[in-house]
Amino acid sequence: MSARALSGPGLSIREAGWLPDRRRQAIWTVAALALVLAAVVVAGTLLADVAAKPDLMARRQPPSLAHPFGTDWLGRDLLARTLVGLRLSLMVGTLAAAVSASIALVLSGVAAALGRWMDTAVSWLVDLFLAIPHLILLILVAFALGGGISGVVVAVALTHWPTLTRLLRGEARRVMQSDYVRLSHHLGKPGWWVARHHLVRHLVPQFTVGLILLFPHAILHEAALSFLGFGLPPDSPAIGIILSDSMRELSSGAWWLALLPGFALLAVVKSVDVLGEQLRALTDPRSVHE
Repeated sequence: MSARALSGPGLSIREAGWLPDRRRQAIWTVAALALVLAAVVVAGTLLADVAAKPDLMARRQPPSLAHPFGTDWLGRDLLARTLVGLRLSLMVGTLAAAVSASIALVLSGVAAALGRWMDTAVSWLVDLFLAIPHLILLILVAFALGGGISGVVVAVALTHWPTLTRLLRGEARRVMQSDYVRLSHHLGKPGWWVARHHLVRHLVPQFTVGLILLFPHAILHEAALSFLGFGLPPDSPAIGIILSDSMRELSSGAWWLALLPGFALLAVVKSVDVLGEQLRALTDPRSVHE
């Protein structure tokens, strides 16, 4: 018997031995990134008082050992403000992504369980929201709600569900066409029973990964709304507010006010994105072969 036959069809022994290592690496990556994000949240909580404390004798100081990110125009420690802002962004992003993903899950389940007319209505609603320019809709919703944390959460949640809904709807339609679902219908089970016992459990992995992959978009759009003045209030240490305030100081050579908080935001966004990709690799066996 050949080595390829021993390892399975289309998979060599070397490749078969590599798969557990790939899975183990993904698990370690997920654990490490989760710890990093948790550390950011804890540090942001502990440094809230430091971030709000001005020191007029230490205004606009460049990065140093005492202030690794420098200080702003009021002498406040920029590293502390950045960590507090990242904590705020993660909280807003978590809430907005959770609401948006829940909308996608409900709509996809309703479209699959309640017949063709509801599926057509959900499909039309998805196409309508995707046709509207994303940033314009974000600004309009946030402006209409008066900004603030609630306005940002609602704006982000109402604009990020269509793509995930389309993905979950396709998976839900595949499940509803399976033999065990047809058997449940023949046994007289109502649509809500089928959705609860068959549909939801198949959508949970895609829902979880989609929820995490919505984080980067929610975080970036929260920062964008705050930067443009439609998001969090100006006195909050949000990353968008920090970047907006730094625009007035760049001409004086205070490059650290925008560069370092911006890099920190990108690092957190990339970490969340990698976390979602690794979870997708763990929950979807097909991604292991990619």
